[in-house]
Amino acid sequence: MSIRRIVVISREAQVTQLAQQVGHEIFVADDPAEALDIVKTVEPNLILFDHRFGPSHICEFRDTAHKHSIDSPPIVAVGADEGDIGLSEEFKRAGACDYLHGMQDYSRLEQIVSRIKNEARTIDFEENTTEFFLDDHAASVSMVGRSRALVKTFGMIRLVAASRCNPVLIVGETGTGKELAAKAVHALRHPKGPFVAVNCAALTANLLESELFGHEKGSFTGADREKTGLLEVAGAGTMLLDEISEMPLDLQSKLLRVLQEKTFRKVGGVKNITCNATIIASSNRNLYRETKANRFRRDLYYRLNICPVIIAPLKSPDRKKDIPLLAEYFLRTSNICPEKSKKINSLTNLAIEALLKHDWPGNIRELRNVIERAILLETTDKIGLSNIIIDSAEYGELFSQATNYAKDFSLEKAERELIARALQETGWQKTRAAALLGITRATLYAKVKQYNIEKGPLLAGSLPKESQDEISVPSLPQYATTS
Repeated sequence: MSIRRIVVISREAQVTQLAQQVGHEIFVADDPAEALDIVKTVEPNLILFDHRFGPSHICEFRDTAHKHSIDSPPIVAVGADEGDIGLSEEFKRAGACDYLHGMQDYSRLEQIVSRIKNEARTIDFEENTTEFFLDDHAASVSMVGRSRALVKTFGMIRLVAASRCNPVLIVGETGTGKELAAKAVHALRHPKGPFVAVNCAALTANLLESELFGHEKGSFTGADREKTGLLEVAGAGTMLLDEISEMPLDLQSKLLRVLQEKTFRKVGGVKNITCNATIIASSNRNLYRETKANRFRRDLYYRLNICPVIIAPLKSPDRKKDIPLLAEYFLRTSNICPEKSKKINSLTNLAIEALLKHDWPGNIRELRNVIERAILLETTDKIGLSNIIIDSAEYGELFSQATNYAKDFSLEKAERELIARALQETGWQKTRAAALLGITRATLYAKVKQYNIEKGPLLAGSLPKESQDEISVPSLPQYATTS
């Protein structure tokens, strides 16, 4: 069990080593004042105070942080090996979340880290995902976006759901989120009813008819038992007919009869079954054009097209605003690479610009694939432009360079060289160097000490040319040090 960032307030290597066993990035400070500067910049997940500091120091640290509106993470005090067990409660009263009885208490630190991660995961998801959705209703179906186009879509969803409109038509390009929109209608109209979906393009005509209406035993070859159709399974809930434009014409006529008379019969059956479900049909095609081409029944089209819910594609000017939001959401919620969970925390500006320039013919589904691919490839804490691979033709060049690139490049090495380069460029004027790097002066002092950077020529072993193009000094991620 490990945590992302830990600030250690200690001059003892043992305490730092203890932190390294449970933390990915370790920042060392000599005293609470220096630690406060680091906390303000890197937003750590945990602070370790060594035995030199008592409860009063922790209390003062928390008060100072509060005074300067700095969020203080959980604090753990590390006592001497012969520490007094009675100190535990005293430290907790001062604001520490726990107390370690010496360096041998490693297993307890693991338990503390596990507890902090579990608490943070719950709070993070509840607090950090609210920014991705228009409201609680959108969040309930995970429909990400706050653009003007999505505001209009949800306005129509609420209007339709509040009415008795049945059937409901949802139209939009492939991957825009038509099924989520259907679930949003369902959640408002039938919150406790079943939601049943069938993809009309995935089944043959005979199978689709059997799936929708069910069949009696012996009604056709292979019908060795009675089958209940999905229209009956949906009951008083919702039946989604996804990609209805792919439904065969003869089956379209049978569906029209269901919509008009609200009854149907099983294949081979004689008994009428009442259809109480809300029928939602979705299509990525222009159904009016399909009727012109005689691929869709005109009478069914007019029966469906009462008050359509239209979902704009990502390339629409009114929805482009959702692209960075969707990318961030997929980054935070992806489980494609669990070991990188929360290690990669954002995208660079160049990466976001590249996403905004693309037309996204596959819409949200395509965007999700691009972000998950970037997560697999990224080795730093930010997804950079080099790992935003949209055109599959780029794969060959990427993977032919991957082995050599991995040997020559690491984030720690990159940061060390960039700091040294900034110091050399400014003649070791630390205030100017810190401004160039986009970090505080206190942070720069901590990094110089951490890397043992001294005046002299640039560090041996330059970055690969590819990384120099991607990582310039002004865009250096703050405190991106890996233990």
